[in-house]
Amino acid sequence: MEKSRLYTGGGDDGTTSLVGGERARKSCVRLDAYGTLDELSAFIGVLAAGDGMPVEILAQLQEIQNRLFDIGGYLASRPGGTGLPPVACLPECIQALEGWIDVLDAATPRIRKFVLPGGCMNAAHAHVARTVCRRAERRICELAETEEVDPAVRKYINRLSDYLFILARNLNHCAGVEEIIWERYTAR
Repeated sequence: MEKSRLYTGGGDDGTTSLVGGERARKSCVRLDAYGTLDELSAFIGVLAAGDGMPVEILAQLQEIQNRLFDIGGYLASRPGGTGLPPVACLPECIQALEGWIDVLDAATPRIRKFVLPGGCMNAAHAHVARTVCRRAERRICELAETEEVDPAVRKYINRLSDYLFILARNLNHCAGVEEIIWERYTAR
């Protein structure tokens, strides 16, 4: 049996294939958008690999990674092309995210100050994932300025950053680690 090649050389000219075979510049906004989703999924994988991650959170993170792959495939397709249709499950996935946010928020003490990223290692990883999620959202919004993007995609990614924020706070709370509160600089 012949081993598949990991490299083809097809992208050596600075282009890559979209779903359906169309070529696109590797520097275009579309590739940046779904590439950032791939980066986000990798950071969520790091978060999921953290010590002591609760089983229900692991299940949520795996579900999120699967949806990010769906959205990435959708973004790797040109609207109206031969690629993938919009992700039909997103409305129910957004509802699931909102339910998870509500549960985590109810189990986490309220705070009325700005929180700095950090705390326990799992919370710090959730904060990193949150910031990558926000960047993915910005890239998707930029793509939507010039090409059609299902509004549910933007809504899901926006809600996902909220989930990652409250997850970070909840992980700190469950670990007994105090939030790091922003303190405005004052002249000494």
